[in-house]
Amino acid sequence: MLKNAASEDKDYNLLKSQIKTKLNFNCEYYKDSHFKRRIDVRLRATRSKSYKEYLDILKNDRDEYPMLLEALTVNVTNFFRNGEVYDVVGKEVIPSVIKSKDSSRMKNIKIWSAGCSIGVEAYSIAMLMQHLLGRNFKNYTINITGTDIDKASLLKAEKGVYTAAEVKDVKPAFLKKYFVKEGNEYHVIDELKKMTRFKSHDMISGPKMKGFDIIFCRNVTIYFEKDLQEMLYNAFYDGLNNDGFFIMGKTETLIGPAKDLFAPYNAKERIYSK
Repeated sequence: MLKNAASEDKDYNLLKSQIKTKLNFNCEYYKDSHFKRRIDVRLRATRSKSYKEYLDILKNDRDEYPMLLEALTVNVTNFFRNGEVYDVVGKEVIPSVIKSKDSSRMKNIKIWSAGCSIGVEAYSIAMLMQHLLGRNFKNYTINITGTDIDKASLLKAEKGVYTAAEVKDVKPAFLKKYFVKEGNEYHVIDELKKMTRFKSHDMISGPKMKGFDIIFCRNVTIYFEKDLQEMLYNAFYDGLNNDGFFIMGKTETLIGPAKDLFAPYNAKERIYSK
């Protein structure tokens, strides 16, 4: 139990202020319950008994800030997570987008993986795109953009090198076709890398991104306060082309004006259309 709740709250708010200033991390938008759990990881690791003690560590040890950022942004993720979602994406969503481009002179398909972490979602989408287009792949320009605020995750995404645990849900045929195994590592082939790009972008305060046929933002907004969720869902709606698709996490729910703007495509798998 906290000996002095008021003092502890003051130190917690001071810590959030330091995180925003030093790491440019918009912590005030996150639910306190989630944010405190992430911070507690570092408190335990540094054997800090209070936020005040941890603030002293941050003051005297600059190497702690990168470790704190990692704790705040780390996500458990792997290729084709929630396979039933990818089943619908592969059988219905992507074919629908491809069909909509058939009458267009410019066969460009743009997809955004928001909060892409280490890039497994972006590469999973790239595999599906190449598989579904087959010989027609050369007739299209595919641009898959993965964005995140964690530089270490983006660096791993750009390298495209993964562990056996991270590729465990990749179908054997895809694993053989789209990866090169070197020792215990799996390297994404260059053909997939040419479709994808990764960049640092804060979906909360960064510039608005538009012109996408599909936007994936899964298992990200669940950590945000409701007013921010509403703002982001509206931004995703604006970021889609007409008849585009928005795909969210299985535990997330549309709220606010976007709930009426989006049309449910497959509500069970949290897939919506514009």
